[in-house]
Amino acid sequence: MQEKDMVNDVLSMINSSLTGYANVISQASNMQLRQELIQIRNRDEQSQYDLYKMAEQKGYYKSAHPAQQNEIQQVKSQFMTPNMP
Repeated sequence: MQEKDMVNDVLSMINSSLTGYANVISQASNMQLRQELIQIRNRDEQSQYDLYKMAEQKGYYKSAHPAQQNEIQQVKSQFMTPNMP
């Protein structure tokens, strides 16, 4: 197995873990457990980003073109919820 394949596999595993953390965190009622899971998720997100940057530098991954400001604003407005009374 080549390094590129291993990096992609690890990135895929971390991404799956991050999805799992989001599901568990949203359902955790114990605040101490919730905070611990958030910290673990944050560390995994940082590891994922560091590995992604390394893969990008080595040419294993080519990111999409940066979004234009108007595209960012459009997506942001779709996810904004009105203030609840």
